Amino acid sequence: MRETDIEKAMAAARERYAELGVDVDKALEALERVPLSIHCWQGDDVGGFEAVDAGVSGGGIQATGNYPGKARNIIELRQDLDRALSLIPGRHRVNLHAMYGDFSGERVDRDQIRPEHFRSWVDWAGDLGLGLDFNATCFAHPLADSGFTLSSRDERVRSFWIAHVDRCREVSAWIGDKLGTPCIHNLWIPDGSKDLTVSRFKHREILRDSLDQIYGTAYPAGQMKDAVESKLFGLGSESYVVGSYDFYMAWGAANKRMICVDTGHFHPTESVADKISSLLLFFDELLMHISRGIRWDSDHVVIMNDDTRELMLEIVRAGALDRVYLALDYFDASINRVGAWVIGSRATLKSLLAALLEPTDKLRELEEAGDNFGRLALLEEMKQMPLGAVWNYHCLKMNVPPAELWIERVHDYERNFQSKRDKPLHIVPATHEDS
Repeated sequence: MRETDIEKAMAAARERYAELGVDVDKALEALERVPLSIHCWQGDDVGGFEAVDAGVSGGGIQATGNYPGKARNIIELRQDLDRALSLIPGRHRVNLHAMYGDFSGERVDRDQIRPEHFRSWVDWAGDLGLGLDFNATCFAHPLADSGFTLSSRDERVRSFWIAHVDRCREVSAWIGDKLGTPCIHNLWIPDGSKDLTVSRFKHREILRDSLDQIYGTAYPAGQMKDAVESKLFGLGSESYVVGSYDFYMAWGAANKRMICVDTGHFHPTESVADKISSLLLFFDELLMHISRGIRWDSDHVVIMNDDTRELMLEIVRAGALDRVYLALDYFDASINRVGAWVIGSRATLKSLLAALLEPTDKLRELEEAGDNFGRLALLEEMKQMPLGAVWNYHCLKMNVPPAELWIERVHDYERNFQSKRDKPLHIVPATHEDS
């Protein structure tokens, strides 16, 4: 695909969109300002770098597939992230789980993590001009085996997880301060029951009290922001999830805390996009975890489907790009993991571009005039507008491969690097003392 062909197609697309009152260049400027928070855990199947591997113990987290070449240590994970970021247009962020600390082979339990365990991540991100976000890791640990963490009746278990989240918020504030951009700390817990339970109220009461203890400590908004994430059900919590959408929506509204809405954590027939306009009336900001649910599974690679497009349309129509934080959250171990990052990121950004190119003012005019036929007809005609020409131009401008040209870059990377990860390898990253 030649640069001149891309520019010619863009010129024609610019004229076509202008006929509907859409300024393509303004849409691209808006797109360039939006960072995605790209999740580190796609790169190694949610394994992390703790000295003791607790497997999928206690938490409903499981990546399926065994595609060769996954990252085995921090150096390889950052190498893979570098490659993925080189194929995604724009300037983005990286989202870490607490289990991805630079522990250098030392056993550090979750309630003992400190900023120094993430110094090398901050150095790496600072060198690349990236922001970092953070998540407490309340799964894959012996003290999550009961199925309950922050809502556990066992005071010892509950205290451990409260201390863990306390440390994670401290780390998040430190990261945000060091990088000069607020670090969003998101909390998801696996708490729930596989079968029928009669103690719904009690566990939610305990969770409320745990949250009140945790969030009693305040940090400057310029350093970190808090979010809490719900789920419909999970592995081992099919019948009952303590931190449900209703629970966190009520708790977040009452305590003025951001909620995280994961697109894979709702009933398959439920419209997540429809929630945006309601939530924005009562919450100053929202965190979106963008995923793709298929039947019972919530974490397939994001594609440019109706759900993703409708979500972006509702955010743009609400004028809320500066109030909604976009993060990816999926893990597929059945395909090349770098490719999975790039597919999901580019699909999300393309969906956002399509929303920015919608002739919303014209559609609203038709709607307000009662011309519902005209509104539906124009919405249908928009599906064949030259979005691809604008997207390819955006990629060219951002110095990443347009169209399908990026696919061979992933294949090359797999042949030259990932395919060589066929022997046990242990690399101890250099440690950094906390300043």
